[in-house]
Amino acid sequence: MEWRDTREFIEALRRSGDLTVVEEETHWDLELGAMGRLACERGSPSLWFKRITDYPDWTVFMNPLATWRRVAIAMGLLPESSVREIYKEYEKREGQLIPPGLVQDGPCKEVVKRDDEVDLFSLPAPMLHEGDGGRYLGTWDLVVSADPTSPWVNWGIYRFMLYGRRHLTGFPRPTSHLGKVFLDHYVPSKKPMPIAIVIGADPLCHLAASATYQLGGDEVSLAGGLRGKAVEIVRCETSDLLVPATAEIVIEAEVLPDRVGLEGPYGEYPGYRTGEMGNGILCRVNTITHRHHPILTVDATGYKDDSATITSMSGALAIKRRLERHGIPVVDVYVPPEGAVHAAVVAVRQGGGEIARKTLEVLTSRRALLSKIFVVDSDVDPFDMGMVLHAFATKCHPGKGIHVVRYEGRANTLTPCYSQEERIRQQGATVAFDCTWPREWSSEWEVPVKATFDTIFPEPLQKKIIQQTKSYETGIHDRGWETFVRRPEDLREGIEIPLIIRDLTPGPKKYALRHVIGILSRKTENVKEALWVRTVVGKLLPEPWGLKIIHELPIELPGTPYQDAYKAIRAAQSKPHERG
Repeated sequence: MEWRDTREFIEALRRSGDLTVVEEETHWDLELGAMGRLACERGSPSLWFKRITDYPDWTVFMNPLATWRRVAIAMGLLPESSVREIYKEYEKREGQLIPPGLVQDGPCKEVVKRDDEVDLFSLPAPMLHEGDGGRYLGTWDLVVSADPTSPWVNWGIYRFMLYGRRHLTGFPRPTSHLGKVFLDHYVPSKKPMPIAIVIGADPLCHLAASATYQLGGDEVSLAGGLRGKAVEIVRCETSDLLVPATAEIVIEAEVLPDRVGLEGPYGEYPGYRTGEMGNGILCRVNTITHRHHPILTVDATGYKDDSATITSMSGALAIKRRLERHGIPVVDVYVPPEGAVHAAVVAVRQGGGEIARKTLEVLTSRRALLSKIFVVDSDVDPFDMGMVLHAFATKCHPGKGIHVVRYEGRANTLTPCYSQEERIRQQGATVAFDCTWPREWSSEWEVPVKATFDTIFPEPLQKKIIQQTKSYETGIHDRGWETFVRRPEDLREGIEIPLIIRDLTPGPKKYALRHVIGILSRKTENVKEALWVRTVVGKLLPEPWGLKIIHELPIELPGTPYQDAYKAIRAAQSKPHERG
């Protein structure tokens, strides 16, 4: 499923109940940030603000992919898809790159402002957090830059702060792709570096821009693979950079090689404002293009936000492939968004201290973004943090199972527990917790038997108990609900529809009718959610749907009794009599 643009994605969220439209006027000064932050922390729907103080022609869309449910919708999956299912689908599509397609024009150029027409303060850039250094535009963006010595083009996510009518400041890490290309090629040549700050492309373009690729990675083709269709790109007005044609806003700028501007501080994705105001790169804006009635997309950065969620998948896949290349028997990797991309869980087929130690060495040999690594056995689901915590508490030997590597020049400068001096020098450390059983322990008599339902009881007994307890837990023995439809093919997945359903719970209320609004899916998670379908003549179809009930409606339906019969009688009466 590809969304052509942000607008189609917003409509999809509206249909699935994952969007809140805010009609009241909201101020760009802290109010947007406060509402967006609260929504992130509560796991609430995305927010679309229709009236922004001082900006009558603009709207603001916040927190596009801050929950796994919205990531699933963006990828065209069922909203209820598990994190594991989303990860696996991402991994599959990541291997199916689709190059972009160049077009001559696009909606992103409906309005073009050049040179003296440019005024960054005409955009509703929010002051997101009290105490930030300024108003930020680049929180949900993708920045296009190019290596002047090769065909390689980079997409990345970088923050930018308003610094004047035509100037922005930013602070890409020197080890980031943008920072490295700028320092290696443009600063020595004293030439300005063209960049394009793209705001409000379709959601999978932003997901691709977050990918943890090495230099030379092709994010735009990754976006095509994730969408299942090539991204349409169009040439910028003032450079040869190519940008998504359906983006809401494109800011064409140059990074000046011999000038700096003050930037920060800013409340970043680890959930803290750790940096100080300092010298950042200075960008001179030459052109702004945007759509009619433009939508500014914003990430309410902080604890649990869009960037942590989307970086989770690409970061985990990069870690998994890196470990595989070094011979680590890795099964799965999970980077929990709650860990702010500072922690990872690595499940391995064969544990033991050497595996944990080697995992740590591999993951700290280059740029070290992680500070905590949990290595678990393959019987631990890395996506279940309850199981991970249990393995950590019961398997990690406090004297033997903790391994630390210290380094300099490659630490994550946004790690909150580092001192200012450590951040400047990029000094850091990563700890690996070995939450596996020692390899030398005998599985017959040294490895403890796990006391869980599926490990400590015979399998035939497990099946019997599961079947027996279905009715205890759900009150339903065989089936959940039934409905009658005239045309079964009219049932559609993933949209809200009204249904008359009847209860199949055994007892005096069996077959009681309910009028509900529900969402159907092809997946039935449990008996309670099963909706069996009969035709209007009572024929039972072989496969059930999954039913999620949204809310109840009155059982009294509008209409005239025998309406169809009346119509048939009237139609018959209007015909002339035939004589036999």
